[in-house]
Amino acid sequence: MDMWFNDEHTDDVKLSIRIDSQLFSASSEVQRIDVLDSKEFGKVLVVDGDITLTEKDEFIYHEMITHVPMAVHPDVKQVLVIGGGDGGVVRELIKYDEIEQIDVVEIDPLLVEVCRKYIPEIACSRNDSRVTIYHEDGLRFIRSKSDAYDLIIIDSPNPFGAGEGLFTKEFYGNCYNALHEDGIMINQNESPFYAEEAFQCQRMHRRILETFPICRVYQAHIPSYPSGHWLFGFASKKYHPLNDLDSVAWKLKGIRTRYYAPKLHVGVFALPIYVEELLKDVEE
Repeated sequence: MDMWFNDEHTDDVKLSIRIDSQLFSASSEVQRIDVLDSKEFGKVLVVDGDITLTEKDEFIYHEMITHVPMAVHPDVKQVLVIGGGDGGVVRELIKYDEIEQIDVVEIDPLLVEVCRKYIPEIACSRNDSRVTIYHEDGLRFIRSKSDAYDLIIIDSPNPFGAGEGLFTKEFYGNCYNALHEDGIMINQNESPFYAEEAFQCQRMHRRILETFPICRVYQAHIPSYPSGHWLFGFASKKYHPLNDLDSVAWKLKGIRTRYYAPKLHVGVFALPIYVEELLKDVEE
């Protein structure tokens, strides 16, 4: 029997992946979770019908959302990850000996356990003694925090449905308050290619601009994500993503990566013209 999984990018575009088997399928109180096995992408984590990650290309997303701020901020001790139930961001963070505290706020305990069982090479990172997992709503959790973190990474789901609260001006304002005076916030910023997601990119960028004095967007190529062209937001109270990049200091840490490098860091902030125009529309 020939089985294919179709990930809808728009009403007229789908990414189809040949599936060897379905390893898991269930619904939690929050969402539906499926784990599929494929020859080309390895294991595929699907949440509410959308690809969250694949074994083959997840390293790109997780490295780019983590190492860009870590190469800029000179002294990260406390980190908050909102979302990130799969453990990929934590896997990258625990490579840094100087980090003392990693709080992960993942609302769905089933997602955490499913990833622990089916993609342990990613999820096992959460066993590090510096990691604490809170099964709470991210919006509610951040409201009670003030001057608590050097870095906040928003590894959030799509900007609609259950995760929509993580894309509001109120939420970004609470993140600002939760950061130290030189803190950095990173968010996944969707794809700029298709119209609906381009609108979400603009909406997020506008709301973050209204909150943080330094706000830049950077990009990565992630094959399994819609259009393969993905954006991230860099928001900071003090540090500029390029002017304050310390390539030498980062290289001396000896961090092993497969995608990120300081020379790439500089290039990913050079956006295509159509993306610049997209962002400029809301910046003005």
